[in-house]
Amino acid sequence: MTKANFEYLGPIQSQVEAPERVPVWRKVPLAFAIVVIMPTLLAAIYLLLIASPRYVSESRFIVRQPSQPQPSGLGVALQGIGISSGQTDSFAVHEYIKSRAALTDMSKKFDVREMLRAEQADILSRYPRPWESQSSEGLYKSFRRFVVVGYDATTGISTLRVEAFRRDDAQRMANELLSGGEALVNRLNDRAAKDAVQDAMLSQEQAQQRLDDAQRALTAFRNRQRFVDPVRTAAESSQLIGGLMEQLAVLRAERRQVAAGAPQSPSLAALDSRIVAFEQQIREERAKVAGEGGSLAPLIGDYEKLVLNRELADKELVQATAALLGAQQDARRQRLYLERVVDPSLPDQPSEPRRLRLLLTVFLSALIAYAVGWLIWAGIREHRQD
Repeated sequence: MTKANFEYLGPIQSQVEAPERVPVWRKVPLAFAIVVIMPTLLAAIYLLLIASPRYVSESRFIVRQPSQPQPSGLGVALQGIGISSGQTDSFAVHEYIKSRAALTDMSKKFDVREMLRAEQADILSRYPRPWESQSSEGLYKSFRRFVVVGYDATTGISTLRVEAFRRDDAQRMANELLSGGEALVNRLNDRAAKDAVQDAMLSQEQAQQRLDDAQRALTAFRNRQRFVDPVRTAAESSQLIGGLMEQLAVLRAERRQVAAGAPQSPSLAALDSRIVAFEQQIREERAKVAGEGGSLAPLIGDYEKLVLNRELADKELVQATAALLGAQQDARRQRLYLERVVDPSLPDQPSEPRRLRLLLTVFLSALIAYAVGWLIWAGIREHRQD
């Protein structure tokens, strides 16, 4: 009887131990974990567990003039390439709202520092943040984080958004900023009205001074020449000359008549004497009006120039007085208004931070950064291999 020969070949295949599985997290590239996962995880921890809710008070306002004329066709066409007066006035209010002056004005009414470092505020949102100092500059930087103002060029309406850790604080800060903007608009009105009235008063005083100077020059001319009105004097002299010439014509006609009827008449000598006297009188009167020296002709030119200067100064004074009255009337009515379209709201629930949107933004930004970096690295590696 033969013996069976058995040979040990090793363990059965099914009994072979399976290879050790590698955890999923070990398969993740280190760069991906550092660039994408870690920032997203940190953002999630902060946004979902640490970030304090913030209330937002929103208001809308417009800065306008009480009556604005309708622009012409060219004005409408040019509005698209320029900045209108309403925009300029609104931007002035915007700059005030974002300025240190607004923060200073608010600090006089209530404690802004206490509002920005409320107990419920987290360490990265409150004032001051770990890397900021408790200085006025640090307070201003924190203030700028909580206040946003924008402008809609289509409607001309400005929007003010104020964030705070307590809803009453958000509304109170928004109201105070709008009140400060209204005070700024009032100051602009007062300044513009004051400047306009002062300029009009100065123009009127200058016009009055020019009229006084013109009147004094005219009076001095009359006293020096002993004529109230050389033009009237010349007119009277012309009338006198005309009358003398009529009488001279009558005498000459009478002499011709006498000479024709009685050539030896003794009255001819008397007529000749009278004719000579009239002719001499006419020459003297004409010399007074338009002679070489001491005549009225050059005096009339100087006189008319002085009268013209006085009339121009008088018209200028009338215009300056009308401008002053208009400036005073404009000063009595307000040129600019800050009108609240929507008063600051009192939020009933916090709307910031928008956690999911911010978290998604962080993740997508990190993912894009990683993808760009990976593509750059792949290109460099391929270039080295070539």
